[in-house]
Amino acid sequence: MKTYYRILSYVKPYWKFLAASVVCTILFALLNGASIYLTIPLLSALFQEEAPVAVETGESSSFTPGFIDEFLNSIEQAFQNFIFAGDTTTVLIRICILILITFMMKNIFGYMQAYFLAHVEQGVIKDMRNSSYKHLHKLPMSYFKNEKTGNLISRITNDVTVVQNSVSAVFLNLVREPLTIIVFMGIALSISWRLTIFSFVILPFSLGIIAYIGLKLRKQSTLLQAKMADITTVLHETISGVKIVKAFGMEKYENKKFMRETERFFRLILKMVRIRNAASPITEFLSVVVGVVIVYYGGHLVLVEGSIRASEFLGFLFAIFQMMPPIKELSSVNNRIQESSAAADRIFEIIDTEPNIKNIEKPVDKNTFENIIEFENVTFHYDDGDELVLDNVSFSANRGEIIALVGSSGAGKTTLVDLIPRFFDPVSGSIKLDGVDIKDISIENLRALMGIVTQETVLFNESAKANIAYGLEEFPLEKVIEAAKAANAHRFIDTLPNGYDTIIGERGTKLSGGQRQRISIARALLKNPPIMIFDEATSALDNESEVLVQEAIERLMKERTTFVIAHRLSTIRNADKILVMDKGQIVQIGKHDELIADEKGIYKKLYELQFRD
Repeated sequence: MKTYYRILSYVKPYWKFLAASVVCTILFALLNGASIYLTIPLLSALFQEEAPVAVETGESSSFTPGFIDEFLNSIEQAFQNFIFAGDTTTVLIRICILILITFMMKNIFGYMQAYFLAHVEQGVIKDMRNSSYKHLHKLPMSYFKNEKTGNLISRITNDVTVVQNSVSAVFLNLVREPLTIIVFMGIALSISWRLTIFSFVILPFSLGIIAYIGLKLRKQSTLLQAKMADITTVLHETISGVKIVKAFGMEKYENKKFMRETERFFRLILKMVRIRNAASPITEFLSVVVGVVIVYYGGHLVLVEGSIRASEFLGFLFAIFQMMPPIKELSSVNNRIQESSAAADRIFEIIDTEPNIKNIEKPVDKNTFENIIEFENVTFHYDDGDELVLDNVSFSANRGEIIALVGSSGAGKTTLVDLIPRFFDPVSGSIKLDGVDIKDISIENLRALMGIVTQETVLFNESAKANIAYGLEEFPLEKVIEAAKAANAHRFIDTLPNGYDTIIGERGTKLSGGQRQRISIARALLKNPPIMIFDEATSALDNESEVLVQEAIERLMKERTTFVIAHRLSTIRNADKILVMDKGQIVQIGKHDELIADEKGIYKKLYELQFRD
């Protein structure tokens, strides 16, 4: 229940709508009871029972205090006098009008109660989804390294939907059904308290069975959501890698893998349905047992003892059997709470994950880069026990310098540049910006000073303009075109069907690799950051695209401090400083001409293997 109480904490902003729903629910329950209670005088009129001179309350005098008994008697006597005043036709018309008004008002309040409650429920779900999504953006890159994308998507979509489906029913049932039960129980008690108590003898046994089913259901619900996450993961991986799947002819392999997961999901959901559906027939059967015994006992009171009238007994039966649906609904509330709690646990796992990269309590407000970036004895590894990716790295980069990083795959180049915008934090050592440790600078300010262009270009399923002016709403088109021209992107964008308003597809799939790269460079140019990071930005391009992209990169590097990871010679010769990395260490530093002259150095070998024209 602790998890479910946490779900309910999201209700607070919507308390006014919840209060309105509760008021409407109370009125609905009272009018629902009144609509059934009116059957007693209707049946009395139809059976032509004599209107009682004094109210027949049966055993009620032994169940309630005297003054309450007298008060109830006076109210019922006044009601009876009003109903049965006049001839039979007048009585029937009066009863029918009262029933009509009661049912109409009951349904009006039922509609209003459902509307207000839907506002609360949908607001709670919206806020939960927003909270988990916003928190995802606070989590460090290491979190996403260890989590499956499909699993995260499943939590924010499928798991929240499970909570949504249950919250509505639970809110409705926990407010309306208990009130309905109280109203009808009050009617039943006013007719015969012995009959009422007799009717609920079997209830504790029923509740024990229901509680057991609920516990089983929660366990299955957790397994079910985990399996749905596995299906989403397989689906995401297959769609993302569809080109490789087709290239290797692995359609059958992927189909088998997907069908294996859906088969497991199928079996789990059948097991869950068996458990969930067991509560309803068991409760119904128990209700029928109670009903049959009530009919026998009540018939005895009418026909043998004569302690209650036939119309009152029928009214009692209506009231008791009107209690069965809300009791039945309440029996499923525990199941739904268990289902939603299991799903919410997976959502709250995201929200409760504490980001290890975050702002200090009072971060430095730094909006400019003026002099130097310094790495001082920086050491880094990804997880506890992993071997070092960076080992005691120290160097500096002055404002306006081009720093090239070269080395074999796995030397630590990408990790080094990922530390600058704090995608990761060093295990030891420090990185300083103008003498200020970047951990003391707010993450928002730090990253605002940087632009990043990677080999794997990330674009969105929006227009070319929206991708260049990413996050800048209603940005002037002239500025976007200016950035596109500087990135050698304007010419091909202009030939697209709708120019800058053309939707370029998910991840820019409607464009070539070189075109995507130039759009990402235009995006960085528009941001106009003082620090630029290029992570193998041209390594996957053909020669013609590389020339165009390289020209754009050179424009972007002007008057900026630039870090370049490259597998080609394109920018290395012009670099102010080349860092040669091997096994997480900087083994050589210098300019191209200096490093090439060292016959025994790694740079000379790399140059001969990779960079020679």
